[in-house]
Formats: sequence, structure tokens, C-alpha cells
Amino acid sequence: MRRAAELIRQGRLVAFPTETVYGLGANALDAEAVARIYEAKGRPATSPLIVHAGSIEMARGLAREWRPEAEALAARFWPGPLTLVVPKAACIPDIVTAGLGTVGLRVPAHPVALALIREAGVPIAAPSANRFTQLSPTTAGHVRAGLGEAVDLILDGGPTTVGIESTVLSLAAARPVLLRPGMVNQREIEALIGPVEQAGRIENGVAHMSPGMHARHYSPATRLLLVRGGAVPADGAGAYLSLGGTARGGVHTVTMPDDPAAYATALYATLHELDRKGLDWIAVEMPPPGAEWAGIRDRLERAAK
Repeated sequence: MRRAAELIRQGRLVAFPTETVYGLGANALDAEAVARIYEAKGRPATSPLIVHAGSIEMARGLAREWRPEAEALAARFWPGPLTLVVPKAACIPDIVTAGLGTVGLRVPAHPVALALIREAGVPIAAPSANRFTQLSPTTAGHVRAGLGEAVDLILDGGPTTVGIESTVLSLAAARPVLLRPGMVNQREIEALIGPVEQAGRIENGVAHMSPGMHARHYSPATRLLLVRGGAVPADGAGAYLSLGGTARGGVHTVTMPDDPAAYATALYATLHELDRKGLDWIAVEMPPPGAEWAGIRDRLERAAK
């Protein structure tokens, strides 16, 4: 941990676990260090990064404005998988925020992530530790396979528990806007602060207020198809992720949990495993509608583009 914190202070890259996915971290106050994240991932400059803080107090210091809604949400959901987009303090370099005047902040709920931030003494900018648009890593092995020598050190904290990226909520306008759904769902947020709007469509080539808003994202190398009623392709070798436990003859079937939290935990790890099998396609039974499934549906829909 001391070595990892030293590398962060030196402007180097450290991959570390959070409760959502593994992050590729650099000193959020060092523009040159943050530029290394973009280079390692092949990430466009229009996609901002989330800044991880070690406490609510640290997060407040990175915001130019901290509304009562931010305080209420932070008190309820931090540490945890919710990112709040707020007006940024002057100490945050523009490269972190894609040149926008807002920054995404969260306090992760993982002891290794929190220990790294506190040992380094600086907030850590960290997108998922994978190449841009590819499947996010939920183990240290996924990071090694995806980034190789592009990262200076990997902290192995075992498999992640939430399994998909954080919910992102903007508090930069008069009414809160849900930019990316996740396992902290819209219904839970609205119960605390009132109505929340849904983000509209974004244009290519312009800065996004949140990561994960590109049309194609979170994608395995194998072609991913969304199906209903087990209608899998008749040609090629494939796998079927079944939500109801129904097997398909001649097709490798993986029964996924019917609980949203358990499904999210298993999703990326399952797709990573299937990616290594050299299949022609992966067919996924589309999960049901509802706030609890919204984050999972979002990831699957973007992965299938």
C-alpha cells in the first residue's frame, strides 16, 4: 500500500479494486498523471473521469458548490456506488472533466480503495481499468489481461462485489439528472430528494457530463445479442445467459441469478469467462423492466451495440 501511494504521488498509474469494478487510478490534481490514464485506456478526451475521495469532507473540498441534495445523498449512500456530478473546485484540472465545469465525485465502499486514497493523501481519478469501450474488470486478472504493462502496479483485492459501474447523478442544474443508472436506483434517489430527470441523447465528439454515456460501451470481444424467450441464433457456436434457467439444446447455457444485485455481481465475470472460449456469439436473455434492473439493462444494451 505504501508503494502504491508513492506511485500515485509520483504521477504514475495504479489499478485498484472498488466495490463496483477495478479502477485505473492517478492523482486527480496532477494533469500529466491524468493524461496517462487517457493514453493507457485509449479514452477520448470528451469522456470525463470520476474522482474518488476518501471521505465526504474530502469530496466537499473538490466541489465549488455543494447543495443540500448532495449532502443528503452522500450521507445516505457514501461510501457506496453513487457518483455525484457537481460544480468543480479550481484545484481539479480540466483534463479530468473533459473541459467541463463539473466533476463526478464519489467515496468508494472498498477498504483497499479507501486505504490507497488516505495513504496517498490526494483524491484519485479513476475510470474502469480496461481499454476504452471494452468489458470492465472485476478481478485483478482482468486488469492484467486488458492493460498489461500500461499500469505501474495492480492492487489485488479479490473480486468486486457490486460488479457494475456506479450510478451517476448530476446536481449541476436546477433539477437532478440521472446520467447513468446503476445499483443505487432512481426510485431510491427520488425517495430522498424528489423527482429526477433522465439524461437525453448525447452527440458524438462533444464532452459528456458522465463516463459511460457512449452508445457502445462495456463490450466483450465476442458479439453480444439481446434476446427474449430464449430465441438464440441457429448458426455458429454460442452461449446463452438464461434468466429463467431454461436451457437451449446444443448451446452452452449459463443460468444467471434472478436477483438484480446478484446478477450485477456475476455479469462481467461471466462475460469475461465466456470471452475466453472463442465463441461466435453470446445471447443474453433481457432482464425485466423496473428500477432495480435499470443499471443492468443499460450495460447490456450498450454492450450489444
